[in-house]
Amino acid sequence: MARSPEPPADNPETESRQTLRRLGGDKGLSLTERLSTNVAARLYATPLHAMRLRGRYPLKLLGVAADPVPGDPAIGERIAAGRLIHAGHTAFVRDLDFAAAHHPARWREWADGWCWLRDLAAHVPDVRAATALAEPLAARWLGRFAAFEPVAWRADITGQRLLMALSHAPLILSSPDQVYRSLVLSGIATWARHLDRAAFRLPEGLGRALALAGLWAAGLLLPGGETRAARALAGLESLLPELVLPDGGIYSRAPIDALHLAELLLHAGGAAEALEKRPPLAFAEALGRLVPALRGMALGDGIVGAWAGSAALPAAALARLSSQVASGTALSKGGGHSGYHRLGAGKTIVLVDAGPPALARMAPEGHAGTLAFEMSDGPQRLIVNCGGQRGLAAPLPAALADGLRTTAAHSTLTIENTNSTRIRDDGSLGLGVETVDVESRASSEGFWLEASHDGYARRFGLTVRRRLWLSPDGLDLRGEDALEPAPVGALKRRGPRPFDIRFHLGPDVAATPTVDGSGALLKLPGGRLWQMKARGGALAIEPSLWVDPAGQLHKTSQLVISGTTDKGAATIGWSLKRAGR
Repeated sequence: MARSPEPPADNPETESRQTLRRLGGDKGLSLTERLSTNVAARLYATPLHAMRLRGRYPLKLLGVAADPVPGDPAIGERIAAGRLIHAGHTAFVRDLDFAAAHHPARWREWADGWCWLRDLAAHVPDVRAATALAEPLAARWLGRFAAFEPVAWRADITGQRLLMALSHAPLILSSPDQVYRSLVLSGIATWARHLDRAAFRLPEGLGRALALAGLWAAGLLLPGGETRAARALAGLESLLPELVLPDGGIYSRAPIDALHLAELLLHAGGAAEALEKRPPLAFAEALGRLVPALRGMALGDGIVGAWAGSAALPAAALARLSSQVASGTALSKGGGHSGYHRLGAGKTIVLVDAGPPALARMAPEGHAGTLAFEMSDGPQRLIVNCGGQRGLAAPLPAALADGLRTTAAHSTLTIENTNSTRIRDDGSLGLGVETVDVESRASSEGFWLEASHDGYARRFGLTVRRRLWLSPDGLDLRGEDALEPAPVGALKRRGPRPFDIRFHLGPDVAATPTVDGSGALLKLPGGRLWQMKARGGALAIEPSLWVDPAGQLHKTSQLVISGTTDKGAATIGWSLKRAGR
């Protein structure tokens, strides 16, 4: 039978206790912020703002910033064939209207941000050949959006467009046509003038970072931009500590945002390097926290799992990022601020989400997966969450994307098949988990973690508690999931409550039930065997799925331990032990 995990008996080598809170987390942007955004958009469309954007255009750029993110040559090939394809949407170049109403939002962001330049550069290394493809697209875009348009001139998209234009300038500024060249250079200068005001009016978040980074790069690479660069850098130096937590976690808790911010800082830093200067210290400090934290979230296959709304991150992206920063070989076990805890021993890695969801305003597509965990044995994924959508090249079916956000799509406990944090009809996270208490210890006897959340306290009067212990050799993981009466002040609801504890299995993990029905034998693709045993509930094997970083769906299985509370409480003990070595 599975024995419940207990803390180490001897004096622990390390010990940590935290309480993470999500205060006011169900609230989105305030009324004042929404009004400010609407007023600003109307102001930008006025003749007054158009007058402010006038000025001399530069005759040349002072340098070309290197783009640290490789494009997709397959997409570049399609562009060369006359098709702009992104996020599952295709637009034909021959009759392209960038502002057509049928273009999805994600496609507009990609196209108006000129991200297609990156893909063209990847497909056509020869600058002359790539120029013949890029310049007509740039000219068409400039002709369509010479004046303000709410989407194309949105501050974060404009920041992205500036970075792309400044780093792929040879593709759009090699023409002998002086009228066209002046149009491009005037456009770059005008976008920077727009961001002089618009970048600082965005709410705190990745969008503001993108706008300020583009503005800072323009300040460096356009003649006479010293004041602009200094102001943008001051904004970034104030913003980055809000986005990057002390332990390297990201404000939204979504790994895809951490990856994008790290790539953004490297991209913007290329503007300084183009002038043979060092990127700002604030960039290095943020990268020095972000990258080790991301590496600490990867399992043995190098893939960072789907957490907090993010799709799983490919191992190649993390490896590339690690090679580009000084702290690339460091690895953080996280915990105190991000809420992600890594337990590792032998060839086993366990990653636990022991934090409340991010604020609704910071994570509009967050997941309700508090206290879920993932686990790997060497390069094989054993326990996973089902997946996420943000960061995938093409969108998933809406019903699937919505389902991946639910608590049941995570390896954790659900009560009456409801979410631990409500998912509203508009997609934002509502009330639910507000407080997570965490205690972790490490000693010669192993690694021990205990965490609890209050996501079901209001509805059912119950607190969820999960205890985990990993042996020093990594061959034995023991767990206990408990439902306990919530503290005084929480709503008390009497009566039995059915619950399920789900363990979604990694791709190609074969599950066979044991004869007594209280466990299962798990065979990994490499032949290794793990045995699951449960105490206190009935164990069943049911279908599941896993969405990989490329958006491919893999049919898998899940182990589900079911039970019902008795007198307002329940305890389930379970263990995962590897058979053999």
